[in-house]
Amino acid sequence: MTQSTRIVVVGGSAAGLAAVETLRREGYAGMLTLVGDERHAPYDRPPLSKQILAGEWDRARLALRSPDDLEALGLDLRLGVAATGLDPEDRTVTLADGESLPYDGLIVATGVRPRTLPGAGAHVLRTLDDALALRDRLGPGRHLVVVGAGFLGAEAAAVARGLGARVTLLEPAPVPLAHAVGEEVGRVLSGAHLDHGVELRTGVSVTEVTGDGVRLADGGVVDADEVLMAVGSLPNTEWLTGSGLTLDNGLVCDEFSAAAPGVYGAGDVARWHNPLFGVDMRIEHRTNAAEQGMAAARNLLRPDARKPFAPVPYFWSDQYDMKIQAYGYLRGHEEVAVVAGDLGERRCVVAYRAGDRLAGVLAVGMPPKAIRPWRQAVATRTTWREAIGGAA
Repeated sequence: MTQSTRIVVVGGSAAGLAAVETLRREGYAGMLTLVGDERHAPYDRPPLSKQILAGEWDRARLALRSPDDLEALGLDLRLGVAATGLDPEDRTVTLADGESLPYDGLIVATGVRPRTLPGAGAHVLRTLDDALALRDRLGPGRHLVVVGAGFLGAEAAAVARGLGARVTLLEPAPVPLAHAVGEEVGRVLSGAHLDHGVELRTGVSVTEVTGDGVRLADGGVVDADEVLMAVGSLPNTEWLTGSGLTLDNGLVCDEFSAAAPGVYGAGDVARWHNPLFGVDMRIEHRTNAAEQGMAAARNLLRPDARKPFAPVPYFWSDQYDMKIQAYGYLRGHEEVAVVAGDLGERRCVVAYRAGDRLAGVLAVGMPPKAIRPWRQAVATRTTWREAIGGAA
């Protein structure tokens, strides 16, 4: 693309920032517009449920780049305005303020938003403003009900306990995180909350938020001072309705992260085919957002030299003094094996099988060097027999 062209990146978080930085680094000198619906400059989201909620960091530490670094990119920066429509034929993006932005290339990185339940007054935890609002309401003598015991809900519950709040954690599944990490590992991880005084209730469904807490499917009520909804997320694709792009649990992309000619997806909103695992996936993890933003930018710039985006996904979670790290794609696994350490002590490495391959690994309470070699084993599609045999 030449200096007379224009690339629009919609989404002002990690994926969008990685995309614009890569475009400039790869030599793109044309007009580059970054659109973000939040008023804040690009910032990091993982600390929201950890250091920001705990009051350990101030908001300035979240910034992904300094004002000088952003200025050096020469961006047409549109913050605090959402994209509301896309016309791929005319190659225009419509903004909430009524402006229509023409583009020669487009990267969609609009992320996700929290799912909610009927009723008013509950907190969610996706933005800096969300985290600050909840932080101001926590402390000794307060009772927080967290609906959803996934990683986000678990992290928030751990922080709230550290602040002295009473915490009730409600989860509809019999075992928290079993769908992602397996029942045995899920039981062990959730046991950390019991050890720290959290009231964990599983197999219960919340139907609505009330003025004083939440109502359960069986008609019961759990009173609370504050309620946090952590029941998953929805990809922000509504603005693409009617565009002709395929929308199905995200913006559907191919192995190159392309959704249409000149249109690419990146980050939490993108559902793409990962050829390394042979499945379509949509990953809501910080590392993937940055990596896919870079990959989409390169493929957009060089359509004749595109490379498939085939990463080994990575995520981490901090709960109390427990560090959890994982490489690979754990969902849909068929077998789990502890290959190092002791699961009961929450200090171990666990391997996951899908078909005859090592699909992923998860480490609890282990140093990075304990899990790093396993990432390479996933990346090279090591067979389960080879992986487990080598660990025996």
